[in-house]
Amino acid sequence: MPISANNPNRKSWLHVDKNSDFPIQNIPFGVFLTRDDIITIGTRIGDTAIDLGALHQLGYFEGIPLTDDIFLQDTLNDFIADGRKTWRAVRNRIAEIFDDENDALKNNKKHKEVVLFRLDEIEMQLPVQIGDYTDFYSSIEHATNVGTMFRDPDNALMPNWLHIPVGYHGRSSSIIPSGIPVHRPQGQTIPAGSDTPVFGPSKLVDFELEMAFITTDANDLGEPIPVDEAEEYIFGLVLFNDWSARDIQKWEYVPLGPFLAKNFASSISPWIVTLDALEPYRVESPKPLKPQLPYLQYKGKKSFDINLEVSIQPKTAKETIVSKSNFKYMYWNMSQQLAHHTINGCPVNSGDMMGSGTISGKTPDSYGSMLELTWQGKNPIKLEDGTERKFINDYDTVIMRGHCEKNGTRIGFGEVSTQLLPVFNPKKAK
Repeated sequence: MPISANNPNRKSWLHVDKNSDFPIQNIPFGVFLTRDDIITIGTRIGDTAIDLGALHQLGYFEGIPLTDDIFLQDTLNDFIADGRKTWRAVRNRIAEIFDDENDALKNNKKHKEVVLFRLDEIEMQLPVQIGDYTDFYSSIEHATNVGTMFRDPDNALMPNWLHIPVGYHGRSSSIIPSGIPVHRPQGQTIPAGSDTPVFGPSKLVDFELEMAFITTDANDLGEPIPVDEAEEYIFGLVLFNDWSARDIQKWEYVPLGPFLAKNFASSISPWIVTLDALEPYRVESPKPLKPQLPYLQYKGKKSFDINLEVSIQPKTAKETIVSKSNFKYMYWNMSQQLAHHTINGCPVNSGDMMGSGTISGKTPDSYGSMLELTWQGKNPIKLEDGTERKFINDYDTVIMRGHCEKNGTRIGFGEVSTQLLPVFNPKKAK
C-alpha cells in the first residue's frame, strides 16, 4: 500500500502555521482527555487535535477493517497491535478527510463540533501502556566522551561496544508524558576520598537527549526478528528525556549497571510520529569501524535525519538552547537494536519502548547531556539570565524538541518539557 499521506503537495483545510511540526504530512498518534473528560485516541494537524474515536463512529473510516472500539481506548496498544497495514490505511484516510479538496467533513459543522478540539481544550496522556522498556547506549560520540572521563582516551570504548548494541532493561512505571514534573531523586553517593557512602539528594541531576521507538507485537518466544524485517514492527518515535542522577549512578552501576540513578523518571513527547511519516528523511548510518556479525548487517538507509535541540529554562527566565544534535549520529540504528534485542528469542510486545541512548555529535555544542556539555562540571554553561549551570537546578525546566525538514516540508515531534522539583516532601498529617 503506497503512503499517500506523505504527498508533499497536499494542503489541509485546517489552519497550519508555516513552521508547524504537524502539517497534514505528519499525522501522529496520541491519547488525550477531551473537554468532556473523555479519553480518546487522536491525531493532530496544525494546532487542532482530532478525535479519532468520534471520526470512526461517524463512519469516516468505512472500508478499513477496524473494531468499533479501536479508538475508544485509553492507550494505543491495540491499534498498534493491528500492524503496519492498518496504521498506513488509517493515516492515508485521515490525510484524505482533511485534504483541502475534500468537503465531506469540511462542510459538516455538526460533525466538526464533536471531532475537532483546540489544544487548550485537551490534556495529553501517556500514549501507550509500556509493558517493557529497554535503553540502549548507541552513540559512539557519547560512549567515547563518557569513557574518556571515567577511564582514559585510549580505553574509552569497552571491548564489546563496536560489536553489539549495548543496552539494559529499565523501569517502565516511571515513564511520563511531557508536562509532568519530576522530583530530585535521593540515593547513596560516595563522597570524594571516602570509602563509605552517604544518603541524600542527588547533586548531579542530568538530562539525556534521546529518542525512543515503540514496537508492535512482533515475535514468539524463541523467534528472532531479522534485521531487514525489524522496521515492520516499529510503529513510530517520540522524543525521550532519560533523566539521570550521575552521582548515584557512579556509586551503584558496577557490576550490574544503573538502577536508582535512572528509574526515578523518563519523560516522552506525547505524539508518536510514525515511521511512515519519517520515510522521506532516511539517511545512511555511520560506517562500521569494525566488521559486524551477519545478524546485524543490513541493507538500505536505516537512519533518519532528525534535528534535535535541548533548552534549559530557569523558573523566572527565558530558555537557553544548550545543545543541538541529530538522530542520524547514532552508530547503531533501530533495526540493529531490535534485531539484537530478539536474537536470543526475547518476545517484543505492542507498546514496548526502546530508548536510543544519549545522542551526541562530534562537536561540543552537540553533546546530549550536561555531563558532556560541562565536562563533569568543569566548564559551566552560562544561561541567558546570567546564571551558570553545571547540572540541572531545582525548578529548571528541560525542553527537548525535534524535527525533520526537506524540500519545504517539515515533520516534527513537538516537545517534551519537564520541570525538576526539589526532593519530594510528604505533607505531614494534621
